[in-house]
Amino acid sequence: MLKGRRRSMDTTDYDAVVIGSGPNGLAAAITLARCACSVLVLEANGVLGGGVRSAESTLPGFVHDLCSAIHPLALVSPFFATLPLERYGLAWLQPEISLAHPFDDGAAACLRHSIDETTAAFASDGEAYRRLMAPLVSEWEDVVAEVLQPLLHVPRKVGALTRFGVRAIWPATILAKTWFKTEQVRALFAGIAAHSLLPLEAVASAAFGVMLGMISHVAGWPLPRGGAQSLSNALGDYFNELGGKIETNARVRRLSDLPSARAILFDVTPWQFLQIAGEVLPGGYRRRLQKFKHAPAVFKIDYALSRPVPWKAEQCRGAGTVHLGGTLNEIANAEHAVASGNIPERPFVLVAQPSIFDRTRAPDNMHTLWTYCHLPYGATFDMSARIEGQIERFAPGFRSHVLARKVSGPGDLEKSNANLVGGDINGGASNLRQLIARPILSSVPYRTPLRGVYLCSSSTPPGGGVHGMCGYHAARAALRDLFI
Repeated sequence: MLKGRRRSMDTTDYDAVVIGSGPNGLAAAITLARCACSVLVLEANGVLGGGVRSAESTLPGFVHDLCSAIHPLALVSPFFATLPLERYGLAWLQPEISLAHPFDDGAAACLRHSIDETTAAFASDGEAYRRLMAPLVSEWEDVVAEVLQPLLHVPRKVGALTRFGVRAIWPATILAKTWFKTEQVRALFAGIAAHSLLPLEAVASAAFGVMLGMISHVAGWPLPRGGAQSLSNALGDYFNELGGKIETNARVRRLSDLPSARAILFDVTPWQFLQIAGEVLPGGYRRRLQKFKHAPAVFKIDYALSRPVPWKAEQCRGAGTVHLGGTLNEIANAEHAVASGNIPERPFVLVAQPSIFDRTRAPDNMHTLWTYCHLPYGATFDMSARIEGQIERFAPGFRSHVLARKVSGPGDLEKSNANLVGGDINGGASNLRQLIARPILSSVPYRTPLRGVYLCSSSTPPGGGVHGMCGYHAARAALRDLFI
């Protein structure tokens, strides 16, 4: 038990204190509050949400998502499924085309909500794609339940986990070239797998392509009406209704800053946790956290536009997400360069078009655009020209539609959200080693050596993404250890 501002040896201010109000911190807080615990959430910023926030960061009336924008994992999250978030104003919008991947000749490969419509457009690769995805789609709830928890667990659905695992363990480049014949479908899969922030020749880099592809045919790749902030506000409002308390502008720099509580849950990265608690952590645990590796950094640009993006490929104009990278080899080369510490000449660029589907995001007849690319951790190179070069490549004349832009390099992202250390949006690399040992090798990796102190950020299983499961599992561990 921690006793920062102690009232007595037998009394604590709260049953639990959660540091950080990202989706995992709020998930942990809600899980504890539902079990009649008194819970305080401390948020360093003036607005709750962590990486799930929105703001008018370019021009008045243009609402931009500050980190996450498209949320496929949110609709399949077993934890979020139990929450009445619609009661608090959350509404999901579903693009019919989840993803469009354009090519230089003006064509595009598309990932649609319907697996039948997706495969129908894949010509000679349609049947291969169906064989890859259909078995997982038919048992998606079992797949998600097994994957969105620590890898070190006794599986309840062995068949579903095995069918996912034999696809997920492949390097993405090898899976794409083995399963598919056409360059279009190979490139489409490579772009989805590149969400892993891994080099595509890495073992298990295919896992992200398989998982996100499966989810597209189950729940789509949706966006919240009004911006990502709508999801955080709904979580916060539900937590408040349960009797919880949130304090913003409450940065925690050391353990002694905290009120007394039976449980302390940190929705922070290992690097931040070391700064806060390092001096009282055992040396062995401290050294293991110090060895935890960063993912590549992100360079982000938000645009206010006078018109929609003038894509050459018609399909891109109706897609929620667009991947700009050309062929599989081009994407793989760009991601390999990043992993090797080099700046790619033609970066793989991820684009979201929320205002096409949500007219609350921009003034009438105007639009917002959300973009980012990967660059080596620690790099400070300005990727603006290279990102815009990729957009112009597939949408000639794009620059003439730009009213304003907000450029956010890795350092800017960390300033806006301390969890994005060095521009790492994933809470650490998601290579196979760090998927198993996240951040340490343990069946309950949320526990720290300090009694009653837990980690609940994306640096714990199941890792990055807006699903709340890291916070849920950490809170369940605290409940088992301390309250039940």
